[in-house]
Amino acid sequence: MTPTQRTPLALAAPFTLGGLTLRNRLVATAHATAAVSDGAPTGADASYWRRLAQGGAGMVITGGTAVAPESTLPQRYLTEAWRPEIKDAVRRRAEAITDEGAVAVAQLVHLGRETLGAGTYYAPVSAAAVRSPREATAPHPLSTEEVRGVADAFRISAANSVQAGFHGVELHAGHGYLLAQFLSRATNTRDDEYGDRIALLAQVIDAIRTEIGERPIGVRVSVEPGENSGLGLDDLTELLPRLYAASPFAYVNVTTGVRNTYVPGMATTRPPLLESVARLRSALALPLLVSQGFRSVADIEGALDSGADLVGMARPFMADPDFARKVIAGDERSVRPCTGCNEGCRTFEPTGSCSVNPELGPPGAATRPAVPLLLTRPGGRSGPVAVLGAGPAGMECALALARSGAEVTVFDTARHAGGQARLASLAPHRPGWQRFVDYQGEQLADLGVPVLLGSSPGPDDLEAYAEIVLATGAEEESVSVPGELRTLTSSDFLGRYAEVVPDAPVVAVLDDGFGWWQGISAAESALAAGAREVTFITPGTGFAAGLSPENRTQLMNRLTGAPLRVVALSTVTSTTADGVRLRHVLDGRETSLAADVLVTVGERVPHRFDISPAAHQTVRAVGDCVVPRRIAHAVAEGRAAAEALAARAARPL
Repeated sequence: MTPTQRTPLALAAPFTLGGLTLRNRLVATAHATAAVSDGAPTGADASYWRRLAQGGAGMVITGGTAVAPESTLPQRYLTEAWRPEIKDAVRRRAEAITDEGAVAVAQLVHLGRETLGAGTYYAPVSAAAVRSPREATAPHPLSTEEVRGVADAFRISAANSVQAGFHGVELHAGHGYLLAQFLSRATNTRDDEYGDRIALLAQVIDAIRTEIGERPIGVRVSVEPGENSGLGLDDLTELLPRLYAASPFAYVNVTTGVRNTYVPGMATTRPPLLESVARLRSALALPLLVSQGFRSVADIEGALDSGADLVGMARPFMADPDFARKVIAGDERSVRPCTGCNEGCRTFEPTGSCSVNPELGPPGAATRPAVPLLLTRPGGRSGPVAVLGAGPAGMECALALARSGAEVTVFDTARHAGGQARLASLAPHRPGWQRFVDYQGEQLADLGVPVLLGSSPGPDDLEAYAEIVLATGAEEESVSVPGELRTLTSSDFLGRYAEVVPDAPVVAVLDDGFGWWQGISAAESALAAGAREVTFITPGTGFAAGLSPENRTQLMNRLTGAPLRVVALSTVTSTTADGVRLRHVLDGRETSLAADVLVTVGERVPHRFDISPAAHQTVRAVGDCVVPRRIAHAVAEGRAAAEALAARAARPL
């Protein structure tokens, strides 16, 4: 094989599904950005799907589509598929996908007993009055007649979706939602005809078939965790062949998890189902789509080699809608990686976004809103750019500038690139941030951008640059705690925990009360290093309160059985040689506990570079050196600064 040749990728091969030809084996599995108003998709929604389909996915499955009023949320950001009056809005969504060459499938869901934590207007329902561990009360058990109404709701919604231009539908029978509740032996305790666990799903498939003919119907199921989940892999390999024999369908989409675990965080570094593909293939005689946790060509090809026909992803397409086009072209290196952070994509404030993709903005904005801080008025002519700081903001700025053809150099006093993102990645279970840092660094290297680490440029070094972008980040302040005990900031501890903990195995962590990752990572790092006991002290009301529900749930699952104690509504007033003194923030009662070292979470404050610009130089600031925030702000402001500089350079003299 010559150097210019490469082995054809299985993922690039077309695939026939229900009479339709998919241009490749990559599927954008069901997700949504909540760009929906009063139950109807908006123009911003259609724009999102068009951009994703342009990136080359073979099939695009749209999510967040409910089939009945009792399965909606008060904010009404789920598409209400049963309503014929929204068909034109749904048609714009479907056409956005099909116009760009992808097969369009609408996933239909009834939430059943799962309210997604929202105060719904309707009573939650299920196969039986079995309470969800994620809900405070048991649901209303559906009567036989009410179950038939559910099947009819799916029929109507499927008909509306296909009439609006979708090629087919996918039935959501996973993640603990209503159809999964009927499939599960733990929740389906009925003694009527629907006590047969496949009965409702078979009836739904048959009802939809009368409306849409031979158009593809897919079924999404999930392997639920735990020996007594009621819907494990053994259950699925028994139920699915029986369902297919009773009511044939076009494909099965297999994933894992229930609400708050089915969107895995950074701790999940390999696709959970990768080792089970061969077993699924041998049990199922129909097209197999496997999903969840796929990000790399190696894992995708591994799944296809093991017998999967299609491989599905959602968040990687949000991070980089060109994922399919790039990997098919053999350019995986240029894929902007999903970090698995579960931040922007899981907040819906007001719509879903992506922490590392600044091009994904809210409705009404072409990109994520960001305004770099202009510190000096524009000087003379534009020219070479110096970016001071090789964290996410600075590297994003340099990357965008280099792609626009600008001459740019990056300086950083640190020995490693990445700034706060690299620091965060030093904690256990947080490798996604280093993946993003590596991506930015590799892209800059490919573009020939000098990144001068361990370098503190002086006025003479900067004289040649017409534009200066400050991306110097932030520093964590020390928390003043009087006493004798060894005390480290969380930043210091993350860089040294492997050497600190063996000599100080009883660790106290004083959080700032906001429940974000600094304190949590300190606790997890101490445990990973072998701490005998970790006490997490917070003036807040609880543990990890600042995290998304998915991240918090998965964190708690990881920590089960760990020697971790949480002391809420308390702070540290002083230390002794062998421990800390605590004060309850409400009643003022003081107690003490033993500790070998205290780790504090302090305020992050901007680190401004001391610079006296020359008259010909324009200075802007981006990211944490303006105000410390999240990586999404840093990346967006870095990109916005680059665009402002490129626009200035393009203006006629």
